[in-house]
Amino acid sequence: MKIGVISDTHLTGCDERLTRLLKDCFRDADLILHAGDLVDLGVLDAFAGKEVKAVCGNMDLPSVRQTLPRKLVLELNNFKVGLIHGWGMPFGIEGKLLKEIGRVDCLVYGHTHRATNAVKDGILFFNPGSATDTRFSSRNTVGMLEIGDGIRGEIIELNYI
Repeated sequence: MKIGVISDTHLTGCDERLTRLLKDCFRDADLILHAGDLVDLGVLDAFAGKEVKAVCGNMDLPSVRQTLPRKLVLELNNFKVGLIHGWGMPFGIEGKLLKEIGRVDCLVYGHTHRATNAVKDGILFFNPGSATDTRFSSRNTVGMLEIGDGIRGEIIELNYI
């Protein structure tokens, strides 16, 4: 199973960058995860034709916060994948989010705009960074998770956005 992962788009709707992202990076994805800070639900229109699971973030409009949950735990190929945005200072964020979401095999999160793909204590901590914003990182990134006998993550740098 291939899962496209995106976060912190900070856009008011679907635009050419996102539709290109679907065509270039997520075309083979079975599922898309958005880890919050969409800002507007129209962002998800970029992924039409794909199954999408998304959570709200701290910068989302009230309409997004009323529609999307704060956190999700998905059972994917016998693995538990937690999806949450995050909040506050980035220091210690993974521990804070793990306490909020519970025991999972993979924790997908956003908020920091910094890509992370690291296994700690048997858990894959995966943050795709930001596909469209460079306030906290000098590069734009998304991610891809592959679930088979295990879970493997890949960070994809976007040179054209």
